[in-house]
Amino acid sequence: MSSPAIHPTAIVEKSVELAPDVTVGPFSILKGRLRVGRGTKIEGHACLGSDSTVVEIGEENVIQNGAVIGGPPQDLSYKNEPTRLVIGNKNLFREFVTVNCGTMKGGGVTTIGNNCMLMAYVHVAHDCNIGNGVIIANLVQFAGHVQVEDHVRIGGIVGLVQFTRIGRYAYIGGASNVRKDVPPYTIAEGNAMARVRATNKVGLQRAGFAKEEVDNIARAVRFLVAGDRTIEESLQKIASDCTQSEHIQHFVNFIKSSEGGVAR
Repeated sequence: MSSPAIHPTAIVEKSVELAPDVTVGPFSILKGRLRVGRGTKIEGHACLGSDSTVVEIGEENVIQNGAVIGGPPQDLSYKNEPTRLVIGNKNLFREFVTVNCGTMKGGGVTTIGNNCMLMAYVHVAHDCNIGNGVIIANLVQFAGHVQVEDHVRIGGIVGLVQFTRIGRYAYIGGASNVRKDVPPYTIAEGNAMARVRATNKVGLQRAGFAKEEVDNIARAVRFLVAGDRTIEESLQKIASDCTQSEHIQHFVNFIKSSEGGVAR
């Protein structure tokens, strides 16, 4: 069995566990309770792990130059507890991405799923949970406790405040300020405050949704954002006028479970 390929200028502490075919580039630092799965490539000047946190990185990830993955949270309440970061498989972290571990008050763990792409200078703060197949453009900044469901797309220079949620297959336009929950299957944008503008029809079609279901979802989105209905009136209209599919049920449940309000 082969050993990890570690550049002679890299620093890898004895506590770090590397799968046999992991590669570590020049001047990178790997420290603390860090485990890295097979096929993962760590390029130059990256920093993974910390003295206090626990970091688990899955298989076939690519971590590019200058990324800082698994550092302690930027939270004044953090007192060096052994909180965690858990990353799945086949993710791409571009230059200077930063991802922090969780806090005890937020569940103690930050998670990133599989097949995600985080472009340059993205920051993921403590206790965020990012699903599968999420693409995040340059300079997006996540505050703590943000929840992102699967297959979301986020444009560049977006800010997301604490505790906001983004529903699956949503698209966030560039330079938006996300301050309320963005429902699944929608497009939201806005510099002062992002609001739902339309259904993400192109994204749904590319994902293989049938035209009938795209139209069904678009009908539900119109009931939510068009006119002057209350949330309850919108949900009643969706229940009576939309085909009650899996996606409509997810859309409705997301809205019902919103604690911070819906961006409409």
